[in-house]
Amino acid sequence: MEIESRSVEFIPENERYGSPKRLFTIWCSANMQVTTMVIGALGVVAGLNLGWTVVGLILGNLIGSIFMAAHSAQGPHLGIPQMIQSRAQFGVVGAGLPLAIVVLAYILFTAANGVVMRDSIKAVVPVSDNDAIILFGVLTLIVGYVGYELIHRIGVWMSAISSIIFALAAYTVLKHGLPDGVWQLTGSTFKFAIFCLVVTQAASWTLGAGPYVADYSRYLPTSTATRSTFWYSYLGIVVGSSVVMLLGAVMATAALDVISDPGSAIAKLFPGYEKIAYIVIIIGVLEWNVMNLYSSYMSTTTIFTGFKGTARIGKLAKFLIMAVVAVIVTWIAIAAQYNFSAYFSDILIGQVYVLVPWSAINLADYYWIRKGRYSVVAMYDVNGIYGKVNWNTLCIYALAVVVQIPFMELSFYKGPIAHLVGTDISWLPALVVPGVLYYLVNRNKQLHLTPFESTPSIAASVRPLKRA
Repeated sequence: MEIESRSVEFIPENERYGSPKRLFTIWCSANMQVTTMVIGALGVVAGLNLGWTVVGLILGNLIGSIFMAAHSAQGPHLGIPQMIQSRAQFGVVGAGLPLAIVVLAYILFTAANGVVMRDSIKAVVPVSDNDAIILFGVLTLIVGYVGYELIHRIGVWMSAISSIIFALAAYTVLKHGLPDGVWQLTGSTFKFAIFCLVVTQAASWTLGAGPYVADYSRYLPTSTATRSTFWYSYLGIVVGSSVVMLLGAVMATAALDVISDPGSAIAKLFPGYEKIAYIVIIIGVLEWNVMNLYSSYMSTTTIFTGFKGTARIGKLAKFLIMAVVAVIVTWIAIAAQYNFSAYFSDILIGQVYVLVPWSAINLADYYWIRKGRYSVVAMYDVNGIYGKVNWNTLCIYALAVVVQIPFMELSFYKGPIAHLVGTDISWLPALVVPGVLYYLVNRNKQLHLTPFESTPSIAASVRPLKRA
């Protein structure tokens, strides 16, 4: 298989291929892995019963996935990575701010995956804690460097294999039974604060894919219907994440250690076949980790190419940038591995504060203001129509972060509204405030849409949004 030669540049029509159906397999398989299972267990560990935890997880997934899938639909239409499109809102150079935050968020998540997989790797290969994390980082770098097509092919196979593993695991746990009353939805079993936290954590997981989801749909032909791209992406992440989160909640209710070592919690359900189970588990998390690294590279490259208007990156530069990111990720994972619970909870909630306002601005611009009509050429031109820095958008973004402060709850801070409600609900103002403000400030742009491009290789990506 050839190493992907494209990176942050526009994908011309003659290189487009594939079906939107592969979006279901990549998002289903990427979420059908044990890191997702940890999120499902958090509510039960915090004291909510299984019945209400299941309701909260499903609700959070259904809500958060709407915005993720709406971003995915941009990929075939524009043919560029997700964060390049942010230059239309923030300016070619100004987009560097949300891009830097996105890179940081995915570096932290990639590091978290390394910690989660440490003991699983040690169960397969006799290495130390640090060496296990390093080995996982090296595997992530290799697959990420090969790129787009390999990631999608892994997704197809892992959708089937992971489904079998997790279905058998669920059967085994449920066969032994659960404590009485865990499904009860009446009486004193409902704890509002923890329920809201469960919804926030589940929604945060799916919302977190927004800044890079179009990276995996941008090779689809421009004739791909927006509706198809949306629904295959939506159903993929809803099915994959919901099923595994629910399994995590069930296993936590059965008093299995899902938080500290989720890989072993699954593998030990298959006595005599533990090593095979470990390998499947490692590949499942590896796929998600590769996607984080691949898109961290995309976002990092987008930051630096914005200053010079560069539209193409060579394979050597690609490898070096990915390698630097992989080294940073591995260092963080090694440093945080023995304080993982607080670390993971903070980054899961913390990403809401910075990624959700970006998502609201991006979607408001794409669907309400410009209706999918952009100049792709101008997104690579520092002196083009989108300008170097859009200060209005940056101010809206900054205000959206500030507005969330009273709603925030982290291991080291709890805002007044979080105190009142009992938990963090910052994702609600993070979605509403920047989206509404951006629309009010820019609504007149509906009368000044970017003229249709005449360049043949770009024209297909700037036409009005295809609805059906």
